[in-house]
Amino acid sequence: MKASDLFTLDSDHPFHGWFPMDAEPWTWLPLIKEVLASLREKLPADIPPGLHIEGPVFFEGAAKLPPYGSITGPAWIGDGCELRPGVYIRGNVIVGRGCVLGNSCEYKNCVLLDHVQSPHYNYVGDSILGNRAHLGAGAILSNLRFDQKSVPVRTPDGTIDSGLRKFGAILADGAEAGCNVVLQPGTLLDRKSAVAPGLAYGGYLDPENIAFWKPSLHKLHRRVLER
Repeated sequence: MKASDLFTLDSDHPFHGWFPMDAEPWTWLPLIKEVLASLREKLPADIPPGLHIEGPVFFEGAAKLPPYGSITGPAWIGDGCELRPGVYIRGNVIVGRGCVLGNSCEYKNCVLLDHVQSPHYNYVGDSILGNRAHLGAGAILSNLRFDQKSVPVRTPDGTIDSGLRKFGAILADGAEAGCNVVLQPGTLLDRKSAVAPGLAYGGYLDPENIAFWKPSLHKLHRRVLER
């Protein structure tokens, strides 16, 4: 599985060339720190007094900033983003254009492509969210196994050892996790797939499918997502 199977990144996009599109997508995670290593600071002219910023943080353009929150660099934040009250950016974070980083949400070592919606009480660690990916309120991307061993990844071609001790989830373009979903380490949601609210889900979900609990069968079920 290649990153290009999951994400669209045009040649004129500022992230183009930062990450290899022909590589396995989880190999992007260790590269985030390297990509940001030469980052130069660029801050907005008007920073609300309650918003704490430290380390190199680059704002590509205009951003809607909250009255309070914390941003620790290195971080790159795209044009037209909205950061809401209580946002917590912990470093090694790359955010594309037009994204919403919500109230009381935490981000660490992750990539968000364009127009990602993460508006309420989310944890996004060691993860990649594709264009127009969406997290419902309370959705958590768990990034560490109980035994703290290397995280395996299920793909259409079989299970692969990622070689990563910390690895949350990958949501392809248009993928969604519903309210209060917990995605287990190494989860991969393919394009325009979705996990229904309230589930703890792990593994691989096919494109344009929805995973949900079927009480009559007492088990997880999948069907093609109707949009």
